Amino acid sequence: MTHHDDWPTPAQGLVLTHFLTVRDVAVSRRFYAEVFGGEVVLAENPCIVKIANGWVIMNPGGGPTPDKPEVTLTPPEPGDPVSAFLNVRVADIAAFYEQAVAKGARFLTEPIDRKAEIRCYLRDPDGHLIEVGQATGMLEGVFADTGGSPAQGDGHP
Repeated sequence: MTHHDDWPTPAQGLVLTHFLTVRDVAVSRRFYAEVFGGEVVLAENPCIVKIANGWVIMNPGGGPTPDKPEVTLTPPEPGDPVSAFLNVRVADIAAFYEQAVAKGARFLTEPIDRKAEIRCYLRDPDGHLIEVGQATGMLEGVFADTGGSPAQGDGHP
């Protein structure tokens, strides 16, 4: 039985959630629950998974609706440019990486030391990009090199 206290419904103020358009709700729900230790608080319509102090909301895509005219939601296709991604901060990236790989997560690279942080990226079953990072040097005032202009780099130091 799900408790409404676990839903992203603030008594006052606001909470921030992230919505993902997915191809298969069950597959994505399982990925976020297993890899990130999330709690499924609503299985479908929409799916809501509570992860740490935030929520990922998932539903299949679709065409415009009265409240979002001229907007079509689709999951990314392979090779699509990335304009937004989840950013997950962890206390121990080596442990997270090892546990996530054991659960079937496929990372683009192993964690890389970027001076300010150690970070790596993975994709969810629909191809949404997820950054996983651990603050290191930034805690001591050391920040990553920018790597040139945003067009040359990733726009993320």
